[in-house]
Amino acid sequence: MLNLKFIRENKDTVIERLAVKNFDARELVEKIIELDNLRKSLQQEAENKQAQMNNIAKQIGQLMQSGQKAEAEKAREETAELKASIAELNNRRNEVGTELNGILLRLPNMPHHSVPVGKSDADNVVVKIVEQIPRKTPNDIPHWELAKKYDLIDFETGVKITGAGFPLYKGWGAKLQRALINFFLEENIKAGYQEVQPPLLINADSGYGTGQLPDKDGQMYYINEDNLYLIPTAEVPVTNIYRDTIVEGEKLPIKNTAYSACFRREAGSYGKDVRGLNRLHQFDKVEIVQITRPECSYEALDGMVKHVESILIKLGLPYRIVRLCGGDISFTSALTFDFEVYSKAQDKWLEVSSVSNFEEFQANRLKLRYKDKGDKKTTTCHTLNGSSLALPRIVAALLENNQCEEGIRLPEVLQNFMGTSMIQ
Repeated sequence: MLNLKFIRENKDTVIERLAVKNFDARELVEKIIELDNLRKSLQQEAENKQAQMNNIAKQIGQLMQSGQKAEAEKAREETAELKASIAELNNRRNEVGTELNGILLRLPNMPHHSVPVGKSDADNVVVKIVEQIPRKTPNDIPHWELAKKYDLIDFETGVKITGAGFPLYKGWGAKLQRALINFFLEENIKAGYQEVQPPLLINADSGYGTGQLPDKDGQMYYINEDNLYLIPTAEVPVTNIYRDTIVEGEKLPIKNTAYSACFRREAGSYGKDVRGLNRLHQFDKVEIVQITRPECSYEALDGMVKHVESILIKLGLPYRIVRLCGGDISFTSALTFDFEVYSKAQDKWLEVSSVSNFEEFQANRLKLRYKDKGDKKTTTCHTLNGSSLALPRIVAALLENNQCEEGIRLPEVLQNFMGTSMIQ
């Protein structure tokens, strides 16, 4: 969440920057300041009454010593009234604090100054593109037909078992999934990321910590009996490892990578690019997460972008990098670069990764700070994450772009994992 002190001192800046995300923050910001003022007023009134009660308590002792029992009894009655009043003020202050926190949770992160103004993905800015894009030939078929031809993915049985958006991978298809996961993890480990294996279920505190709640509540699968959520991405449990933590400064940056299944309801997306692997409710993804000092986070972001790019180059996939505009960037992100690979048979670009800097937005929610050795002061960390990479559309592009008369050629970097150079 945004820092309350920053909001108070930079009200107009907050409103102006959030307008880039097409978010009208004026009413909420005014309400935040109003509630904060009320909370402080209630706190001050309670402290004044507490001081008054303390003084009366001293007087009671003096009155008793001097034999003025009646006056001492009146003073005790006044103390009881003050105590009840203080309790009422504290309860009211807590209610105001809860309301204030609820509104703070509804404010998005402020976008970085380089985020372009725009309303949708049509306004995103392409910052890099490979020059040679493969062109579709009359013999090219889309990945869902290739998956059926080579018995790689059974979409119909997935529907029978669960429903649409839950494919069943078979044979070479399942092995390709495993090969990609292993390849991505190994590349991330070589780049200095520690592998972790997180839970696939999170509690509400974890969802609030990284900003999926309350913003994406309707997009997450919820288990009512246990009050738990299926994770939409490994970013959530991996970042929450450090919730309520003061990290030793010399251990920064912290770099973790994790493979997980991901679960998303994708509410409202029906009918939009849903063929085959284009949009799923369950999919596999390898994630990278960094925790850094504030002054290092944009250098870390650049490094993460270059790392994801290097993996796509090794896979031999045509790609482009886009800077997301204000209308397309996420609730939590300050700056995001998307990677898209070209799908030859579909003649379209498919998003396969988002690499984002959240600055201190998540860390404020997580209460994630660091402290240097010998320093009493703690500082809020910055958090970043990126897909490295999401598998479904990578698989789609690999199948479509590498199809030939003999079968499907595999990139050299996957051949050792697969034990073959060709799916036939």
